[in-house]
Amino acid sequence: MSRQEMSKPEPLVLDVQDLVVHFELEEETVYAVNGVNLQLKKGEAIGLVGETGAGKTTTALAVLRLVPSPPGVVKSGSIHVNEYDMMKVSVQQLEKIRGQEVSMIFQDPMTSLNPVFTVGEQIAESILIHEDVNREQAMEKAKKMLELVGIPSSRAGEYPHQFSGGMRQRVVIAIALACNPKLLIADEPTTALDVTIQAQVLELMQQLRERCGTALIMITHDLGIVAESCDKVAVMYGGKIVECGTLEEVFHHTKHPYTEGLFNSLPNIRDRKSDLKPIQGQMPDPSILSKGCSFAPRCPYAAKKCEQTPVSEHHFSETHQVLCSAYDEAGFHIVRREGNG
Repeated sequence: MSRQEMSKPEPLVLDVQDLVVHFELEEETVYAVNGVNLQLKKGEAIGLVGETGAGKTTTALAVLRLVPSPPGVVKSGSIHVNEYDMMKVSVQQLEKIRGQEVSMIFQDPMTSLNPVFTVGEQIAESILIHEDVNREQAMEKAKKMLELVGIPSSRAGEYPHQFSGGMRQRVVIAIALACNPKLLIADEPTTALDVTIQAQVLELMQQLRERCGTALIMITHDLGIVAESCDKVAVMYGGKIVECGTLEEVFHHTKHPYTEGLFNSLPNIRDRKSDLKPIQGQMPDPSILSKGCSFAPRCPYAAKKCEQTPVSEHHFSETHQVLCSAYDEAGFHIVRREGNG
């Protein structure tokens, strides 16, 4: 291998640049995603965290070009999955890309499965589309996938209504993992699962990363799951990533007041009698685009300029970026409560 090849940067599995997504309704426009940047290399995992309405799921749907249109519109930005420009590929190419290059575990298993096909048929369908196998071979692999997610292969001939919510979620996970995708997007994948199956599913995703180099976007409210399964963290608020960095940087060197609020609202394991400190106020109205920082009305450090002027981006390292104008002032820092990281 030449020196030039050795110094060549590792190609990105996912590269999202300046993504903007609006939902244009008759009475108003919802500014759902407002300039998101995301990069993932082979085998990397990033946790996308934030309150409901922050824009996490819309960002994920945009990657697969599944934003419902109308009313959803990708206003600007670029999305590349491996060598594919997701904004330009044809519908036929998308059918090949989804499932093989990128798969998504959707949040609601009740609406993710077709009620008139057996679960085995639905897993096998994905395998038939993307792999050179016959129907019998596809069904055999489908049964193995069911076993992998903790469902007996004998149940492959049953229909979704014969499964509980948690079991249906495992079927959805089996479909997403069936073709060893290069990028897996998991939207609250363990919400309907008990802790034992949750651990099995997280372990399964970890094995996929190690065996196939699959990159992972984990969308979740659970910071414990992020700590267990991710290398990087991106914190979203008001359609923007307000803090992004490695797990160590975001968890132990927190820089954004919103991230601080998320950690401080967790129970303190070192002082079980201490009160929880929830973030005051409500999420901003996504139909009203703030000129300044959308978190300013809830921020304990906010100054007048925070609500009125565009937010400054600060780089604390090559991997740690924060959107917060407070760092324009020399010496500003926040102090995390002990015991939550």
